[in-house]
Amino acid sequence: MPVFALRRLGGVPLPDDILKALGEPAYQRASRFANPADRDEFVAGRISLQEFAGSLLDVEPTRLVPAYDCPQCGPGQDHGRPGFTLDGGPAPLALSASRASGWVLLAGVVHPPEGLRLGVDLETVARVDFDGFDNVALTENEQRYLLTVPDVRRAAERARLWARKEAWLKMTGEGLRHNPAGVDVLDLAGLSDLGGVDLPGGLVAAVALG
Repeated sequence: MPVFALRRLGGVPLPDDILKALGEPAYQRASRFANPADRDEFVAGRISLQEFAGSLLDVEPTRLVPAYDCPQCGPGQDHGRPGFTLDGGPAPLALSASRASGWVLLAGVVHPPEGLRLGVDLETVARVDFDGFDNVALTENEQRYLLTVPDVRRAAERARLWARKEAWLKMTGEGLRHNPAGVDVLDLAGLSDLGGVDLPGGLVAAVALG
């Protein structure tokens, strides 16, 4: 079972040697952010994940070297599935992370079975509560389901469905290259709403394992 952690991004201390901590690809990506606040949240999220990985393995985070791998672009990217090397070899972890509204949700499995894939998503309810979202993001089955939900709960339920889609597509490695309206997440094995983590108001989360 995955281990989860939720951390506020604003209070993450950044190491002096930020290039070494982030790795060259992520460092270059961070330098391209036009908005300093967005850049700082990206950097804090990456540092939080490194510290989380270190805590799972009971090693100093500085011993972990970022090694992101995109199923489409290959290894050594600034995006894709997060991973690290430890003492020259792959760290025995499956990891996923998601940022929203100043928070980062972290998930990890130590010594995962070969081929295990993990995806989590943290979503802000208000971000997906607008006209037209359902038609481009939800399947017809999901749209019919949403109509059965009382108005007072519909925005949260819409965000819950979207978080499930994002978690699933992270797990598969397809991301939003796959049309989310083609993935029905009402009843997929290995996909669930996140329990056991106290989320701030206005946020929902989901986890996928496969």
